[in-house]
Amino acid sequence: MSVFKRANVTGGISKQSILAPLRETQIVSSKPVLPAEILSTILDYLPVSGQMRFARVSKRMREMVYDDTRWVQRLKLMGCWDEDEARKRAEAARRKRSETLQSIHQEEAKRAGIGVNGAAYGTNGSKKSERLGTTIFDAAAEFAGEDEKTNGAPLRSVSIVEDGFDAIEISSPRRPTAYEPQDTASRIDIFAHVSSLRGYARQEYGKVYGALAPFYVDAIRCENHTHATVFRTYRDPTQQARMLANISKFSNSDMSEGWRKRKEKFDALVGAFELAVSKEFEQALDAGDVTGKMRKYAHVLVYLNGGHSGVEIFISKSSIIGSRYRLGNALDCLNQIGPGSFLAEESYSFFSNVSTAFNEQVAIIDQIFPISVNAIIPFWQQVGKTVISEYLTILYDEAHRTNIEFYLKAVSTTCEQCLEMTRSLRPTSASGDEFYETLDQVVASVFEPHIDLYLKEELEFFKKTSNAEVNDWEKQLSEQDASMQSMFMSNVNRQADKRDFLTSFKKVVMMPVNVLPTFPMSSPFGGKPTAAKALVNGEALATTEISGSQTSTRPSSPGVINGTTLSVNRPASSLPEPPTTELAAKVAIMNSRLEGIRSLFSIEVALNLVHTAKSSIERAAVFVKVGGRFASDARLQCELVFISLLQTLGTRHIKTGFDQAVDHLSKYKPKEIDEKQRSGVTPLITFLELVNVGDLIQQMLDVFYEQELVATKLTDRNDFLNPAIKEKKRFEQMLDERVAAGLNKGIEVLMAEVEYLYATSQKPQDFNPGVASGGNLDVMDIGPSQTAIQVVETVSSHTKLLIGSTDKNMLDVFNQEVGMRLFAALCKHLKRQRISVNGSIKLISDMNLYFTYIEELKNQDLLQFFKALRELSQIYLVDPSDAKELATIIADGDRFHGIFRAEEVYQFAERRADWYQIKSKVERAMYGIGCMVM
Repeated sequence: MSVFKRANVTGGISKQSILAPLRETQIVSSKPVLPAEILSTILDYLPVSGQMRFARVSKRMREMVYDDTRWVQRLKLMGCWDEDEARKRAEAARRKRSETLQSIHQEEAKRAGIGVNGAAYGTNGSKKSERLGTTIFDAAAEFAGEDEKTNGAPLRSVSIVEDGFDAIEISSPRRPTAYEPQDTASRIDIFAHVSSLRGYARQEYGKVYGALAPFYVDAIRCENHTHATVFRTYRDPTQQARMLANISKFSNSDMSEGWRKRKEKFDALVGAFELAVSKEFEQALDAGDVTGKMRKYAHVLVYLNGGHSGVEIFISKSSIIGSRYRLGNALDCLNQIGPGSFLAEESYSFFSNVSTAFNEQVAIIDQIFPISVNAIIPFWQQVGKTVISEYLTILYDEAHRTNIEFYLKAVSTTCEQCLEMTRSLRPTSASGDEFYETLDQVVASVFEPHIDLYLKEELEFFKKTSNAEVNDWEKQLSEQDASMQSMFMSNVNRQADKRDFLTSFKKVVMMPVNVLPTFPMSSPFGGKPTAAKALVNGEALATTEISGSQTSTRPSSPGVINGTTLSVNRPASSLPEPPTTELAAKVAIMNSRLEGIRSLFSIEVALNLVHTAKSSIERAAVFVKVGGRFASDARLQCELVFISLLQTLGTRHIKTGFDQAVDHLSKYKPKEIDEKQRSGVTPLITFLELVNVGDLIQQMLDVFYEQELVATKLTDRNDFLNPAIKEKKRFEQMLDERVAAGLNKGIEVLMAEVEYLYATSQKPQDFNPGVASGGNLDVMDIGPSQTAIQVVETVSSHTKLLIGSTDKNMLDVFNQEVGMRLFAALCKHLKRQRISVNGSIKLISDMNLYFTYIEELKNQDLLQFFKALRELSQIYLVDPSDAKELATIIADGDRFHGIFRAEEVYQFAERRADWYQIKSKVERAMYGIGCMVM
């Protein structure tokens, strides 16, 4: 009989259906020969009974049907094949065969060694085969046909002979392959008896087929679901559900033609059964029979398909879902204290009610559902989706509409309360180790629609608040400046000022000349009005009334200046009387602005901005606890708030204040300060106080960065590409640049004060005794001059102000710059003096005083310059009779450490009072003037 006839007997496949793909491949001929690949593909779509008949055609056909991979595929479709288990079993079988073979060889060798006749164990292996034979299941007898509804089939033993090796006993000699009617319980647990054995997949599949195929075929053929054999065989709902689950699993291996329709019919039967059980479960739920029918039918649904329908019914009927409006009203959180206010106690009460109601339902879930069903997660998802999400949406929409600040507080507070509430929820026995992580994921999904808007509003709110704070400060400064100008100009009589203009101008112009001592006509100052011109540059005031002290000491605490809190408002009692002339009023305005340098930016404003930033960051940091995308977005938001804080404080507030301070310092004129009130360079002192405030703000920001961002792991300080770190470095650089610019201007102001002291307080008789008394020498004072003492005190007092409040490197640079400029001013001052031999002693004392002060600064490079000055002062002590020695000193470059060249020393030597007497001798000694070539 041909393969076509055998396959068409009861297999359900016609000759035409087999030949159809062959005609397409142009393989069919008058005497067709089917390739093995095509036959293998055809076998995949044959029912099991058809494959068994196909195997009887020939030995080759039987090998194709019995191919182990074909049945492994069907076991995989049912989820019954474990590749790891099969690999382990195969390795164990190989080891056992190897051990058996080795023991047989050892036994034969032993018998051969003692002379045992080996003929009995001939090469034909007949006795071996009797000893190695094993009984296995013949699937052909089992799969007699799909339509043969027999409940059992006889066992058939087949003797397998392997080349001298003991066969591995895979199954017992008497293993049931068909199930009797009384074996209904064994059919339910059929999948527990399926093993993953390579080479025996057909036999393992046969067990499942024999147990479940009759029920599957009956279920798809019966017209009435209640008449199905599975329901008549099993009367208990639990057994029915388990059997239907097994049959559904078995149906996945149905690959023959029409499998889709058969699957739909069987699913309809399962759906009808599930609907009936769900109704019973719902009725029990309404009746409150938790430990009775609810538990029973919940387990039935779990056995059937995992219990998803039972979980859905329980959630929909849950009291927390049905009575969610009793848990709390979102609008009760708003407008309780005032318009737009947010009351956190109301939202806390809502989450507390949710926690209590949820835990009550969890207790019921533990009683009705088995451990294999994790019903609490979908229950929590539904609670979050319907109860919590609806509450929060109403709250946020209304808060956002009424007040942005309270909206931000509401979002952050409710998120934190929700996270705390999840920690109070009680897990079930099926929750697992990742219970709270899963709850947080649900919380994240609840807040996901609101997080983007919140983060945007948080940043905008901080920027708006900080800008308003700085604008208010600038407005106060502007109003105070305008008020001050109005007050000073209020008493000015412009007509009288115009009539008295010439007199006032004459006083202004002549004031520097009046304060200078009278020099002899031979003095170089007699024909050089350089100092006078320097003193009259800009506007000057003849008489200026300034009340109150303009000298401020360095504060003992950098946070408090002069016992005040750095407020922009100054006491009214410190305001001077309004001047009567316009020129005096302008100078008074300038002095008032100089005095107000310390309040050009405020630590109060910085504190307010820091507190606002701290609140914003703390609110946004709550979402880091949620994890996932929200954590990264919240960290970025916190960094952006910190960046905005630095930009507002740096560019808008501190930089502007320093720029104004530098501008005020550039307008300082030492000659305009009344001598009675002179006790220091007031603008420089106030600027140094401003530097202290800036330094305190920077330290405050450093502490804020460490505590609020680094300690809370909102940013990584080691990430040099982090925008917050970049902005922080940019802020510090800006502050250093502004301080450096101010200090540079302050040094200029300090040197202007020094030059003013030199010009006004240095008496001609200090270095040239007797010039004022017509050559009569008074009792000489060998100590330093009062001018040198005042200069050293002035410079020293101002340089000490930076100690402890400025970086050491910056302090060293400041001291070096002050020293170099003092050196230049001193050289300039010496070139204006007439110094006699007798007056050189006081000059040397002055130089020693300057050297001692510079030595305290511990700057060796700077000390070399003042050593050179000290050596330079020796040229005035040389007696006129030793002109040659003087020339030697002038020409000795090593004596002055390379600071002064011989030409420069010669210029200083010209300031000797007796220079014109010794000039020719000195030049002759230096340059050889008058020498003759012999």
